[in-house]
Amino acid sequence: MIAVLASLLISADATARDLVMSCRTMIPADVELQGRIILRNRKGIALDEYSYILKRNSSETELELKDDDGNIVQYEKGGRILKTDVTWSDLTLDYLWWDDFSFDKERESESVHGQKCAVVIMKKGDRTVRVWVDRKTGAMMQAEEFRGEKPLRRLWGTRIKKFGDRWMANVLEVETLGSGHRTKITVEKVK
Repeated sequence: MIAVLASLLISADATARDLVMSCRTMIPADVELQGRIILRNRKGIALDEYSYILKRNSSETELELKDDDGNIVQYEKGGRILKTDVTWSDLTLDYLWWDDFSFDKERESESVHGQKCAVVIMKKGDRTVRVWVDRKTGAMMQAEEFRGEKPLRRLWGTRIKKFGDRWMANVLEVETLGSGHRTKITVEKVK
């Protein structure tokens, strides 16, 4: 199935559904990620830092956060996680499973990190997320969440690494636009 999707993605005839399905297949159903979530100011100086363990089993996801002293930190799943720019949606990419999606024709063939992308608008209720998908690989390159017509937050990968036989982003950046800070998510171990 992945080979079929990849051949569709190279084609200009790939549908928004083809692109979304490709992104979904790249997210492992059973995985444990370990790393750090680091809130930084504009100069890159760390303001807050947490270690995390994200466990995904089938379609259920759990997150454990710890402070620098190793204490478990409580957080709410809705909205931002603690003082960071990161939300539950950033960690789970839940918007890739929304059913309402279409191409953003105004942004057709934009590039992210030199990769030609298709841009897909995803909607659920009053939430809207714009996703840039690499037309060659079917990988999600960037996402922006909107409130009305205004971009509110942006997520993008800055580095990739091979864990076992899987290539994935091991450094992600999340920015609440206009906040003066951004949050880096690192992936250090994958099980």
